[in-house]
Formats: sequence, structure tokens, C-alpha cells
Amino acid sequence: MDKRILSRDGTELAYTRAGTGPAVILVSGAMSTGGTVAPLAGLLSGRFTTLWYDRRGRGESGDTAPYAVEREVEDLAALIDAAGGEAALYGISSGGALALRAAADGLPVRRVAVYETPFALDAEGARGRAEYTARLTEALAEGRRGDAVELFLRLTGLAEEMIKGARQSPMWAAMEGIAPTLAYDDAVMGDGLVPQERLASIDVPVLAVAGGESPDWLKQATRAVADAVPRGAYRTLEDQTHMVDPNALAPVLSEFFAP
Repeated sequence: MDKRILSRDGTELAYTRAGTGPAVILVSGAMSTGGTVAPLAGLLSGRFTTLWYDRRGRGESGDTAPYAVEREVEDLAALIDAAGGEAALYGISSGGALALRAAADGLPVRRVAVYETPFALDAEGARGRAEYTARLTEALAEGRRGDAVELFLRLTGLAEEMIKGARQSPMWAAMEGIAPTLAYDDAVMGDGLVPQERLASIDVPVLAVAGGESPDWLKQATRAVADAVPRGAYRTLEDQTHMVDPNALAPVLSEFFAP
């Protein structure tokens, strides 16, 4: 990240800017930094002024307590200002929920694309999210960052054997390092259910994309987002999962974000 900007509460945000054309800001999901979306940014920068950043509490960005989702919306407002006063947003997973929140809150956003926002669709799913929230809050309060990471990995459906392997990987220390931000993404997701009323207030075009090889519930949740937005559209990327290939996604986003 080669640039710095201050959010409204004084938190320093690290970001990178590349390319020319209409502005597009990329928002990463949980357990990730701006580097996660950098390959996609590189593909989009040929047609767009592309900005990607470390969300607060991650990578090279600062953090200011207490956390509130509104602070992250203000972070996006600061980045939109840096981009020239208007931008399209792309968010993956819980980053998509944040991008949708920013649009609903009235930021100068011209279009929003999201990839597999993991909202729950029913009461059972909401109960699962509530249980995750309670256990995550307890683990972080007690300083058990590794346990917090494990909780998140289980939430994503990762097998126990793979979780044990992850604990032995060189990346585990970095994952524990940003574990406190799992609470931030959890807050962005609200009660876990599709925020029908908030989405209905978004008056710009929204494209909700899912992978053809992703679990059915993720595809259904993504379609539910598109259905809840007045100007929403749904698209499936064949042969893709939640770990979407930037080369498969970039052409779809380029078409959607084009003026």
C-alpha cells in the first residue's frame, strides 16, 4: 500500500490506486487485507481508476476504538473522496455486505457489485450466526485469537482436518494477528439475515454474483440480495467457488462498471 488517507475519526487507512477511468473501490472480506483483492484490481485497472485498501485493523491501516460499522462506512466515504467524489464499489463476502451498507447509507456510489455475501436465509441460519457471534465474542474477550480463527474457519465449512493443518501453516500467525477484526465483519453482517429493508432503499444498480460450484445456500443468499434491491441483477459464474478466480470475475465486473 503506497498511499495514506485519514478517515473521519482520524484512523489512517492504507490504500493503493492504479489505472485511469471511472473509479472503482474494492472491499475485501473477513480474514483478509487489501492484498487479497490486488490481483483483481490489476485486471480492472486497464479500464478503471481502481482503489483497494486495508480495512481498519488490518495490514498497514490503523484502528480506533470503539469499533462501529458506521466507522467503516466513513472509511469508504474517505476513499470515495480520494477517488474524486464518486465511485463504484465491489465487495467480496462480508466485504459485499459493507459495500451494500455504504450504498444504503447514501454515499456517492454509482454501482455496487458483490460476490457471495453470506447472509442466512431462515431462522435456523440466524441461530447459527448468533451462536457464532457469542462464541467469537467470548474467545476474543479472553484473548484466544487462535480459537477465534478456528470458529471462523468452521463457519466457512472448512473440515476439522484442514483447520488442524492451517494451525501448523506459516500463515497462522498472520491470521491470529487480524483475528480481532472478525468481530468487525460479524458486526457488518448484522443478525446474519438478508437486510431486506436496507437493501430495498438502495437506488443504484446492484450486481450479485455467485460461483456455480458454491454451496446452494450461498447461491440462494446471493440471489436474495439481487431480489431485494430494486435495480438488482443476479449472475452465476460457472466452475467458480467462494475462492473466485479474478480472471473469471474481472470481465463481468468490467462490463457492469462500464459507463
